[in-house]
Amino acid sequence: MRHLQRLLGAAVACGALAAAAAGTGPAHALDNELWISAPYETVLPGADAGGSAPERRLDVAVSRDVADGRVPAGQLTVDVSEIAGFARVSWPANCAPESETRAVCAFPEMPAGTDSVPAATFKLRALPGADVGSSGQVRYSATAGDLTSHAGQTRVGVGNGPDLGLSEAPHQRDLRPGTVTSVRATLSNTGNRTAERTLLWINASYGLRFTERHANCEYREHDTGTGALCVLDEAVAPGQRFALDTELGVGRKALYERFDHSVQPYSDEALAEARGEWTWTRGTGAELDLRPAAGGARASAPEPDIDPQDNYGTVILDARNTADLELTGSRVRGAAGDTVTAKITVHNRGPAWVASLGVGAAVATVRFQAPEGTTVGPLPEDRCRPAEDGTSPTTYYCRTPIHLHDKASYTFEIPLRIDRVVRGARTTAATLNDDPELSIRKFDPNLRNNRTEIVVNR
Repeated sequence: MRHLQRLLGAAVACGALAAAAAGTGPAHALDNELWISAPYETVLPGADAGGSAPERRLDVAVSRDVADGRVPAGQLTVDVSEIAGFARVSWPANCAPESETRAVCAFPEMPAGTDSVPAATFKLRALPGADVGSSGQVRYSATAGDLTSHAGQTRVGVGNGPDLGLSEAPHQRDLRPGTVTSVRATLSNTGNRTAERTLLWINASYGLRFTERHANCEYREHDTGTGALCVLDEAVAPGQRFALDTELGVGRKALYERFDHSVQPYSDEALAEARGEWTWTRGTGAELDLRPAAGGARASAPEPDIDPQDNYGTVILDARNTADLELTGSRVRGAAGDTVTAKITVHNRGPAWVASLGVGAAVATVRFQAPEGTTVGPLPEDRCRPAEDGTSPTTYYCRTPIHLHDKASYTFEIPLRIDRVVRGARTTAATLNDDPELSIRKFDPNLRNNRTEIVVNR
């Protein structure tokens, strides 16, 4: 359950959740060297009620840091000796076994402009009678021409329990405010035990709304959207798959939106931990249900999910909308030796709110220099920094938070020490409109008002 609460907290805070989805753990490499991209860990289910153990797939790719030039075809070496005592490996056709625990897999060349190629997909299955808690590493290395990878590895363990997962739903672009869309995913159980009930967490960002608030869900409004916790009473047996659709209204304030969802086996403790100290309000609409699951006796106590890495999904939903940012400056006065406070304010005139809910970039970065005859005093380090390019006078960059609601504003307070009085000294502050992480130019229809002035002693 701690996994779900960490995800919930991260999304509510609008951190960069794309990183929350556990997937691959590449080894660090120097420029032009190879590196291995493979799952950080996987858990093999033990035998199910029928005595067979489900398979797990390991997808391994080989990548490089710099995509210039051609990298010739190469070889991936896979060593499974540490897991041979509790798991069986099925090698794909491009892998030539050298022994029972080691194989060499051929992978294709990387043409110029390509930075990754698939190297091998092989399957693992727990051996009959494998001890729960057994674990070991699958180890990888790769070569291609003169290039050699740093070592890669995947931790493999054995466990008993349900293994709920969500399929990846496609991102959606060019949505029109005022319309309705759906996020469609598949809920499955690839473990060896039944999940008797499911705890579903969903979160829709500020520009989206749930078209229905279900009676078996409870909801909480927060600064960047709406979260919900739903208890699904239908059992999900091993091998079963269910459609999970969420209908969302696209509001007139929508622009760069995201939807997050996560599942895990229900328990009272898990629900209490997900609720935390927040206040939730139960819905009144029809219950959100899965289609009835077939068979299976009720368990006396819920079992934890044996591998939560695929329990979470994120969907980006971009709307066709605009937001007009505007800067306002200030005029200040003082005598030589005084320190005065100038202000630069970023206003969002709407109609959309602006948020960077994936990358976590500032809505706006403002650039300015000290007016003639003044020195900029200490600025908040979490928001502002001086340029490190040795420019004279020094250029400063200040960053807003990663979201700014429509009709809202954010103000930077700039302490200025007046070293000498220069009548009408002024400087220009302007937004950086082409930040690749969040380009203002792409959503702001009027860049003329993205500049302002700080004026001293006029």
